[in-house]
This record gives sequence, structure tokens and C-alpha cells, in this order.
Amino acid sequence: MKTIKAIERPALRDQVYDSLKKAIITLELEPGQRIKDKDLAAVFGVSRTPVREALKRLEDEGLVESLPGSQTRITEIHLEEAKNAFTVVAALHSLAARLAVPVITNEDIQLMEVSNLELRKALEEKDVIRAVEADDQFHAVLLKASRNDEIERALDRIMPKVRRLEFSKFSSVDAYQSLEEHQAIILASQKKDSALAGSLVEENWLSLGRILVGEVDSDLNNG
Repeated sequence: MKTIKAIERPALRDQVYDSLKKAIITLELEPGQRIKDKDLAAVFGVSRTPVREALKRLEDEGLVESLPGSQTRITEIHLEEAKNAFTVVAALHSLAARLAVPVITNEDIQLMEVSNLELRKALEEKDVIRAVEADDQFHAVLLKASRNDEIERALDRIMPKVRRLEFSKFSSVDAYQSLEEHQAIILASQKKDSALAGSLVEENWLSLGRILVGEVDSDLNNG
């Protein structure tokens, strides 16, 4: 597997958790796929304890579910959950932008521009993982500048539902539209217009949600 590799450093539980979460979000571990802690422990090169602890955290976040007979399965992508998640994600990112713009620095603006250029390159090369990472980096600038850790903590639990849907439908999304929306956010940030920046960030996420939810195949609608 690309994401799941043997771990040699300490903090095994957290590393196993991070690796499994990424594999689930990127659909390397597919919705509905059954997994066994014994097999995962062998792949990671660790005991079953950190794997079980990581799976418990992922279950709490709704990314895996326990089945009878001590089996575990990756949860399906539920349309209604993803739809609701986009609304919350848009509101939280908008709040972060409103808090960030009054104190945003030139270095922050440059980071946003670099991230948007990286997003363009990834789209041109059809590199899905790199594109999503560049998008995350763009919005992370505003999140960090907002200086509100509670927003980031809330997003950590919600974003996987959004990103899984995005990975499942990425090829059908006109992601180039997001580049233009990002540029408008950068300009609003440069002008220190927090209200406009917040509104643009919110629409950036809501428009993506409308595209993805509107184009999701009927077999994903298990909610």
C-alpha cells in the first residue's frame, strides 16, 4: 500500500491513526471495505494495541464501524452527512477568514498565492492528492492567522466527510473554478476587507458542496 507503511518512531498510536485516516480520506481504503487489526498491525510493523486504539478514534469520528464477530469496516459515504458537513465547514472557514484578515501579513498573502499556484500545477498534472493538499494549505493560512484553535479542532472532525466525497468525485469537478475564487479571496485579504473575504470563503466551500452533492451517484446516497 502507498499510505500504510511500517512505523519505527514513537507515538505509534497517533502515527497509525494519521496513516489510516489519510488512507480512508483518499479512498485507498475504500468505503465498505473490511479491515482487520491483525493484518494492519502486520503492515505497520507494530502490535495490535496501537491499531485498535487508532480504530477506536476513527470509529468515534464515523470513519469506521464495528461489525459482529470483531470485524471492522470502513463506513460508506453518506450523502446527507456530507451535505450537512459542507454547510458547517463553510461557516467555520468563513469565521476563520473574518478573524484572520484584519491581522493578515504580507507573508500570509504570499503563502496563499504560492498554494494557489501549487493547486494549478496539481490540477494540470491531474494529481488529486497534491491538489487537495494545496487547497488545504491555502485555507490553512487563514485558519492559522485566525488564532482560534477551536475552529481547527472542529474542522478536524468534519473535514474527512467532505474530503472523502471530494476524492470520490474529483474527476467530475471543475476545480479550476476554485482557482478564481481563491484569487478573489486573496484580493479581499490584501484590502483587509474581512466581511468580503469571509463571504467569498464561505461561497468557495458551498459551491464545491453543491457540485459534489449534485453529482453524487445514487448508490452513495445511503443516508
